[in-house]
Amino acid sequence: MTYCIGVMLDNGIIFASDSRTNAGMDNFAKFCKMTVFERPGDRVIVLLSSGNLAGTQAVISVLTQRCADGDAETNLYGARTMFDVARLVADAMRAIEERDAGHLEGNRVGFNASFIVGGQLDGEPIRLFRIYAEGNFIEASTDTPFLQTGETKYGKPILDRVLTRHTPLADATKCVLVSFDSTLRSNLSVGMPIDLICYERDSLAVQYRRRFDQGDPYFTALSHDWGEGTRQVFRDLPELSW
Repeated sequence: MTYCIGVMLDNGIIFASDSRTNAGMDNFAKFCKMTVFERPGDRVIVLLSSGNLAGTQAVISVLTQRCADGDAETNLYGARTMFDVARLVADAMRAIEERDAGHLEGNRVGFNASFIVGGQLDGEPIRLFRIYAEGNFIEASTDTPFLQTGETKYGKPILDRVLTRHTPLADATKCVLVSFDSTLRSNLSVGMPIDLICYERDSLAVQYRRRFDQGDPYFTALSHDWGEGTRQVFRDLPELSW
């Protein structure tokens, strides 16, 4: 399992993903699930992947190869809009599924790969999409400012309570990290390192990127202070009158 989230705000987009993959209770590994296609001054495209690792890596490889080939119709660097970017990712997913479907079905395994895709192209506003395994997708909106994949339920309550489209990037970043802390505490299939990008609208460059590994001082302090603060708020709640 995994946990990935993209948050679209008035002033930018936050992307975050964990790095744990597992093929059973005793077979855990770490793989980065965040991929960036960047041409400073022109476009920033970030992909967060979840699902079967072989499937997601195959899709990323296809997209990377198509960028190297330079075909304008299939190249992320040639896409005119973020909608076209989402469509090209979906097309790559369907190409991999078509290629592997027969072999997967023969082993009773289905194609399982999904993505959060977002960013900005020069001359276009920031946009954020959630692409499902079937290749169809939805776009973040004013009513739905964040999109998640993977093990979403543990980290969602804090997002629902704190985030709006007007939340400052700094506050939203803390909220996303608290969401990961809650998920890490409740589900062993999600694990560090956590990859984080905070993209500022119209910058057309990745300026703020961090990786939080086990024992990171900032993440440790954030987790401790959030836990202590939560316990204090709980103690301050009014007593029930019977």
